[in-house]
Amino acid sequence: MIKHALLLVLIAFSAQTFAQTDSAAYQLQRIKINALLMQRSAKFGQYEQSLTARTGIFGFQTKDDIKNSNEILREIALNDNNIFRELKVLMDYKDVQVQQVQNTATINNERIQKYMLAIKKLQDRNYELKVQLQKQVLRQNIFYYFGGLLIIICAGLGYILLKKIKALNDVKKESV
Repeated sequence: MIKHALLLVLIAFSAQTFAQTDSAAYQLQRIKINALLMQRSAKFGQYEQSLTARTGIFGFQTKDDIKNSNEILREIALNDNNIFRELKVLMDYKDVQVQQVQNTATINNERIQKYMLAIKKLQDRNYELKVQLQKQVLRQNIFYYFGGLLIIICAGLGYILLKKIKALNDVKKESV
């Protein structure tokens, strides 16, 4: 019994540690995604500046300006791909957490059902024992009543027998 209790406590602590580790990984993933989003915002600001940059003659954009804008746009696209990848990892963490909650709920539900079944069995057994005790008390009371009745009958028969013996002795004494 003690071994089972210790095992249950050990499992509870390990599950809690696993949940904390998983939660920490989830938080780190969120921080990583937020950093990528800030990088994207910064790159987008650079892209807007590069679109307004006109270093050519008469204030026109040069090929280098356009190449620079395209390079920044390519970096934004790569950053977006990284964000999507990291979001997928974050969603996987969330799915794992949801699955863990569902598993825990299922396990707890099963445990509750088993406890309820055990309680029901104990209540039924308690009822059976009460009925058995009542029958035993009734049998014992009947035994006492019959025993008392038998004693009264024996005493009555003894009294009657003594009276008859006394009457016979009196008749013998008179006839002698």
